[in-house]
Amino acid sequence: MVMGSPAAASADGVTTYPIAPGYSVNVRSGPGTGYSIVKVLPTGSKVPIFCQRPGETVSGPYGTSNIWDNIANGEYVADAYVNTGSDGYIAPRCA
Repeated sequence: MVMGSPAAASADGVTTYPIAPGYSVNVRSGPGTGYSIVKVLPTGSKVPIFCQRPGETVSGPYGTSNIWDNIANGEYVADAYVNTGSDGYIAPRCA
């Protein structure tokens, strides 16, 4: 959600975005903190964003947002912890 161009293409051509420096981030089974934690991303992780959906509003290092990023099948992270370069949607909405 910070301005700039944080995105990078990985070896397989998928664009990835960095998690906020100094943070490990919970990956949830849905778009909110009430969903179960699937795993925890360590500091320095980069994630793909396949689609985004509205959910619980969360405050993080990149502001306050209700956008959740789908990083894999059934795995979501709060966009407020991902440096996408934008305060809005940067990927299609999840179906």
